[in-house]
Amino acid sequence: MDGTCRALSAVGRILQSRGYRFTVVSPATHRRVLCRPALGTSLESVFGWNRPSDRDAFDATLFGLLEEADALEEEFGQYKSKVRFATIDDLLFVHSGFPTTEQDSVFFGPDTYRFVRLLRASLADLESRKPLRLIDIGAGSGAGGIFAARLLGGRTELLLTDINRKALAFSVVNATLNNLPAAKTILSDVLGGIEGGADVIVANPPYLVDDDRRLYRHGGGELGIALAQRIVEESMAKLAPGGRLIFYSGTPIIEGTDLFLKSLQPILKLYASHVVYEEIDPDVFGEELDRPAYAHADRIAAVGLTVIKRG
Repeated sequence: MDGTCRALSAVGRILQSRGYRFTVVSPATHRRVLCRPALGTSLESVFGWNRPSDRDAFDATLFGLLEEADALEEEFGQYKSKVRFATIDDLLFVHSGFPTTEQDSVFFGPDTYRFVRLLRASLADLESRKPLRLIDIGAGSGAGGIFAARLLGGRTELLLTDINRKALAFSVVNATLNNLPAAKTILSDVLGGIEGGADVIVANPPYLVDDDRRLYRHGGGELGIALAQRIVEESMAKLAPGGRLIFYSGTPIIEGTDLFLKSLQPILKLYASHVVYEEIDPDVFGEELDRPAYAHADRIAAVGLTVIKRG
């Protein structure tokens, strides 16, 4: 762990010791809240809402650690953290500050909470007497893989993969904060850098068309689902017989047709013994429908896919 990760881990430990809690909202909601007058400086205002604060209102220890991590920026004579911290149950996760405009931003939001709910439901019946190998593809903050590993128990081997080096650094911090120090982080384009098979694969990839091609947001192809299709295909080939893929993503619905589900039929027919597919939220990112890429879409749905590979 390098100096930046150690400093961010120290920030996280302090927040945990002080009972910090924060649920991340959508960017649109976050902007609305920031338009309201600030009600003073608190841990939540600094590390949740990401408001700038006067130097003398900042906790001196936290200020020093953020400086050490190069995670402070000055804004009109005030100081703002470049990172935020979110909670899920008793877990704590560092991620990028607001707004997430940089190419290598590490996003955390309502989709993350939907993803972990899917993981909880889809792993509830999984029992194994042997250690499991769990891979989180495009891990980002590592929230999905870390949450799943905690559900599966201490003998689980956790691999957190991403093409974003900042995401891997944050994943190291988050694995440490959530008592999974043995988790491995691997720079990999989907599964290209991973040797060996897997018992469980989880993924929550980007699924929108993003003009800036930000790593956390751009799903590729004309409709943003190209990366999702590729992840499912590579995952089914990598899984051991009886292995499980748990996949959260989004899809445009055009004239009543789910194009992502339609595209998966050949690969599911080839590999799957059991499939559960559901719309988790029928209408997300409705503002995207104003953009040319979605000119013919009825809506964008958040979907969950759980597949057990044929033995």
